[in-house]
Parts: sequence; C-alpha cells; structure tokens
Amino acid sequence: MKEFVLIFRLEELPEVNFSPDEMQDKFVIWEKWVDGIIAKNILVSRGNRLSKESRVIRDKKLITKGPFVELSEIIGGYIIIRANSIDEAAEIVREAPIVGKGTIEVRGIYSDDE
Repeated sequence: MKEFVLIFRLEELPEVNFSPDEMQDKFVIWEKWVDGIIAKNILVSRGNRLSKESRVIRDKKLITKGPFVELSEIIGGYIIIRANSIDEAAEIVREAPIVGKGTIEVRGIYSDDE
C-alpha cells in the first residue's frame, strides 16, 4: 500500500463559527471517522492541527501572506493514511466530516522505491 497525506484546507478556523458545544459535537463526529480509519488499519499518522500563522519564502524573499494575497485559506491540519491508489484514498476522504467550509487535498507521499 502507498501512503497519502490528507491536507485540510479551511476558509476560516471552525472556532469562529461554532460555539464550544457545537465544536464538541463536531469533534465527536470527527473522532468517529478517524476511529473507522484506525479500525481498517490504514492510519499512518494522526498528524496535527496547524496554526493560522505562517510565512512563505519564495526566491529567498519573505512573503508574509502566502503566494496568493487574495486567498485567505488556512491549512487546518493533516493526517496520513495508507491506500492502494490515490483514487482509493480520495474515496476514503469523501466520508470525512470536515468542520466548516473547506476542502481536503489528497497527495501521495514518495517512498524509497519510487
């Protein structure tokens, strides 16, 4: 099986739109989805949430708001899973309960034999 990173891109942090109780409810749904991945033995890493603050460097110059100033997207976090193909990984992701508005990007991770 190959490894894939799932990158969670959000338009804004969920805490902005949801109360603590709503966040707890959504967290329970999220954990149920992750538990399903664990039960299938395809979770490689739970990853972590990422801070909203970032810096982008291009051509040795600091770009503070990223390469696309008009884009205010937040990378909320990532996890790593195993799947036979990127299409299979995408099917697994279709069931992910993303909190708030956003997208999930699926990217393959190179292995030593590639």
